Amino acid sequence: MSFLVDPPWLALNGYVIGRVSPNEKVERALEIACDATFLAVSVPLYMNAGWTEGIWKPTGVESGRDWMINSRVTHFEHRAPTWRTHLAAAAIFATYPLWLRLGLKLGKRRRVSVSSR
Repeated sequence: MSFLVDPPWLALNGYVIGRVSPNEKVERALEIACDATFLAVSVPLYMNAGWTEGIWKPTGVESGRDWMINSRVTHFEHRAPTWRTHLAAAAIFATYPLWLRLGLKLGKRRRVSVSSR
Protein backbone atom coordinates (compact mmCIF):
# COMPACT_ATOMS: atom_id res chain seq x y z
CA MET A 1 0.00 0.00 0.00
CA SER A 2 1.10 3.55 -0.56
CA PHE A 3 -0.16 7.05 -0.86
CA LEU A 4 -0.03 6.59 -4.64
CA VAL A 5 -1.90 3.28 -4.73
CA ASP A 6 -4.34 3.54 -1.82
CA PRO A 7 -6.74 6.21 -3.17
CA PRO A 8 -7.54 4.42 -6.45
CA TRP A 9 -7.62 1.08 -4.63
CA LEU A 10 -10.07 2.49 -2.07
CA ALA A 11 -12.22 3.92 -4.85
CA LEU A 12 -12.23 0.55 -6.62
CA ASN A 13 -13.20 -1.23 -3.41
CA GLY A 14 -15.99 1.29 -2.89
CA TYR A 15 -17.16 0.79 -6.45
CA VAL A 16 -17.35 -2.98 -5.97
CA ILE A 17 -19.16 -2.60 -2.65
CA GLY A 18 -21.60 -0.19 -4.27
CA ARG A 19 -22.25 -2.59 -7.12
CA VAL A 20 -22.76 -5.80 -5.13
CA SER A 21 -24.10 -4.73 -1.74
CA PRO A 22 -27.64 -6.08 -1.23
CA ASN A 23 -28.67 -3.27 1.16
CA GLU A 24 -27.51 -0.19 3.03
CA LYS A 25 -26.70 -2.10 6.23
CA VAL A 26 -24.33 -4.49 4.47
CA GLU A 27 -22.86 -1.63 2.45
CA ARG A 28 -22.11 0.36 5.60
CA ALA A 29 -20.53 -2.67 7.33
CA LEU A 30 -18.31 -3.30 4.31
CA GLU A 31 -17.41 0.37 4.11
CA ILE A 32 -16.35 0.46 7.77
CA ALA A 33 -14.39 -2.80 7.41
CA CYS A 34 -12.59 -1.52 4.31
CA ASP A 35 -11.70 1.86 5.86
CA ALA A 36 -10.55 0.17 9.07
CA THR A 37 -8.40 -2.35 7.19
CA PHE A 38 -6.68 0.29 5.08
CA LEU A 39 -5.97 2.52 8.07
CA ALA A 40 -4.93 -0.40 10.30
CA VAL A 41 -2.23 -1.32 7.80
CA SER A 42 -1.27 2.03 6.25
CA VAL A 43 -0.77 4.01 9.45
CA PRO A 44 1.55 1.38 10.99
CA LEU A 45 3.43 1.20 7.68
CA TYR A 46 3.95 4.96 7.82
CA MET A 47 5.01 4.69 11.48
CA ASN A 48 7.50 1.90 10.60
CA ALA A 49 5.87 -0.62 12.91
CA GLY A 50 7.97 -3.77 13.08
CA TRP A 51 5.16 -6.13 12.12
CA THR A 52 4.78 -4.42 8.74
CA GLU A 53 8.21 -5.51 7.49
CA GLY A 54 6.72 -8.46 5.62
CA ILE A 55 4.61 -6.01 3.61
CA TRP A 56 7.24 -3.48 2.54
CA LYS A 57 10.45 -5.50 2.47
CA PRO A 58 9.57 -7.56 -0.67
CA THR A 59 9.08 -4.29 -2.58
CA GLY A 60 12.74 -3.33 -2.20
CA VAL A 61 12.21 -0.14 -0.23
CA GLU A 62 13.97 0.82 3.02
CA SER A 63 10.97 1.00 5.36
CA GLY A 64 7.22 1.17 5.64
CA ARG A 65 7.36 4.95 5.53
CA ASP A 66 9.53 4.80 2.41
CA TRP A 67 6.88 2.57 0.82
CA MET A 68 4.03 4.87 1.86
CA ILE A 69 5.73 8.08 0.73
CA ASN A 70 7.78 6.97 -2.27
CA SER A 71 6.73 3.49 -3.47
CA ARG A 72 9.92 3.36 -5.55
CA VAL A 73 8.43 6.09 -7.75
CA THR A 74 9.35 9.32 -5.96
CA HIS A 75 12.33 10.22 -3.78
CA PHE A 76 10.97 12.26 -0.88
CA GLU A 77 12.78 12.26 2.47
CA HIS A 78 11.48 9.40 4.60
CA ARG A 79 14.25 8.72 7.13
CA ALA A 80 13.89 11.97 9.10
CA PRO A 81 10.57 13.49 8.05
CA THR A 82 9.64 16.98 9.17
CA TRP A 83 6.41 17.97 10.84
CA ARG A 84 5.21 19.06 7.39
CA THR A 85 5.65 15.52 6.09
CA HIS A 86 3.71 14.15 9.04
CA LEU A 87 1.00 16.77 8.52
CA ALA A 88 0.75 15.90 4.82
CA ALA A 89 0.53 12.19 5.68
CA ALA A 90 -2.23 12.85 8.21
CA ALA A 91 -4.13 14.88 5.61
CA ILE A 92 -3.81 12.08 3.08
CA PHE A 93 -4.99 9.49 5.62
CA ALA A 94 -7.97 11.74 6.35
CA THR A 95 -9.00 11.49 2.68
CA TYR A 96 -9.14 7.66 2.70
CA PRO A 97 -12.85 7.47 3.62
CA LEU A 98 -13.60 10.04 0.91
CA TRP A 99 -11.99 7.89 -1.80
CA LEU A 100 -14.02 4.90 -0.67
CA ARG A 101 -17.19 7.01 -0.65
CA LEU A 102 -16.46 8.21 -4.19
CA GLY A 103 -16.20 4.60 -5.33
CA LEU A 104 -19.41 3.70 -3.47
CA LYS A 105 -21.25 6.55 -5.15
CA LEU A 106 -20.05 5.49 -8.60
CA GLY A 107 -20.84 1.82 -7.94
CA LYS A 108 -24.34 2.58 -6.69
CA ARG A 109 -24.99 4.84 -9.67
CA ARG A 110 -23.89 2.05 -12.01
CA ARG A 111 -26.02 -0.50 -10.09
CA VAL A 112 -29.09 1.73 -10.42
CA SER A 113 -28.57 2.43 -14.13
CA VAL A 114 -27.94 -1.26 -14.93
CA SER A 115 -30.95 -2.47 -12.90
CA SER A 116 -33.27 0.09 -14.47
CA ARG A 117 -32.75 -1.30 -17.96
